[in-house]
Amino acid sequence: MTALNVVVTDAVAHVTLNRPEVRNAFNEGLIAELTAAFTTLGQRPDLRAIVLAAEGKAFCAGADLNWMQAMAGYSWDENHADATRLADMLWAIYSCPAPVIARVQGDVYAGGVGLVACADIVVAVDTAGFCLSEAKLGLLPATIGPYVARALGEQASRRYFVTAERFGAAEAQRLGLVHEVVATDALDAKVDELTAAITANGPAAVRACKRLVKDVAGREITPALRDDTARRIADIRASAEGRDGVQSFLSKRKPGWLAD
Repeated sequence: MTALNVVVTDAVAHVTLNRPEVRNAFNEGLIAELTAAFTTLGQRPDLRAIVLAAEGKAFCAGADLNWMQAMAGYSWDENHADATRLADMLWAIYSCPAPVIARVQGDVYAGGVGLVACADIVVAVDTAGFCLSEAKLGLLPATIGPYVARALGEQASRRYFVTAERFGAAEAQRLGLVHEVVATDALDAKVDELTAAITANGPAAVRACKRLVKDVAGREITPALRDDTARRIADIRASAEGRDGVQSFLSKRKPGWLAD
């Protein structure tokens, strides 16, 4: 990989965008590498969390200018194929079984907001700015739209999709896109704190919790959904990890996943 750095340490993967000279903007290569990285990492049962980060001053500036120039000459079919690759990349991140923490050290524009919205937990520096800038170019945030609308909420999305206004980290946190806003020198400590919290929990339980939220959010609470949730807790209570976790709590010992 040339556009990414991928390092795995102690069951935590760090996937870092490494195109600082173009503000980590998307091109075909970066999209392909992100798709491959998250698809591969998602198949590793030993991974407990993934940190999505970036080198340089910006987290991600959206589309690379050279890539945009090439797209200007595409036919409809070529544009559709190109957009499908971006949509597949976003889905690979969003649907990854392991929790994804976005470490946002700088500005986030256009498609970069989609990357952030696909993460499960977002930590941003207080100086980071966010902008869904597509409408300024006569475009729309289509492929990232489902993820951003979920993260920002419908009303905020209705505003920022059509105005293409820049908003700060504090506003992003107020709207729900960002979970934690910290000073630059506190960014890594907060990310480490969150990864430690995740890895202290049952590995299978964490993945099941992530899947549960995606499966039940926004759904009508029907008898079928109630039965589905009852089956899920029965499954994990009867599992080796669930039994060990409960017994370790009752006997005041460490569970197996934390044992030395």
